[in-house]
Amino acid sequence: MKLPRTHILAALMAAGFALGTQAQNQTQSITLTGTIGSRAILIVGGGTPRTLAPGESLQGVRLVSVQDGEAVVESGGKRLTLRMGAPVSVGGSGGGDGGSRIVLTADSRGHFVTAGGINGRPVTFMLDTGATSVGLSMADAQRIGLDPTRGQPVTMNTANGTAPGWRIRLESVKVGDVTVYDVDAIVSPQPMPYVLLGNSFINRFSMRRDAEQMVLERRY
Repeated sequence: MKLPRTHILAALMAAGFALGTQAQNQTQSITLTGTIGSRAILIVGGGTPRTLAPGESLQGVRLVSVQDGEAVVESGGKRLTLRMGAPVSVGGSGGGDGGSRIVLTADSRGHFVTAGGINGRPVTFMLDTGATSVGLSMADAQRIGLDPTRGQPVTMNTANGTAPGWRIRLESVKVGDVTVYDVDAIVSPQPMPYVLLGNSFINRFSMRRDAEQMVLERRY
């Protein structure tokens, strides 16, 4: 049966709208891995690092400027400020929880430090493959809105002997556009400069080091 021309046009327009919506709902992460003068080294969507000069673009991300170790980029009509090694998610309408790959870059001390979130609250993580669980201080836990004393009491071994702590469950831990749910954590009463991203998070990924980068690929 031959469709009327108006029906064919309507079908094509609907298909185009569906494809456009699908493209808009995709998310990608942008990571600043280094700077060289006024140029920035960016990773977009987990791809290969590329060096861009102001005005140049990579996969729809345009570099605007570089200053004091930070880069300003434009993507999807929005301006974003990137900080070294801290992935930023762009695009999509679902909060960017569908990612599966994390790329971290070592700082000058060889540590992998990145911005992220716990239960939707911002924190700064440091990757720690020697930590059994995600580890955070009492101050960070309270700032996030947690009450660690309602968790399971544990005894922690520290350089200065033993110390009390609490085992709790985190609803969500997010790094870049990757979110992991129901994660074990240990809360310490002692102050900590970072939240330790330990094996209760890392074990969900396969991990490999590539020069100054640590790449985590989600397994489940």
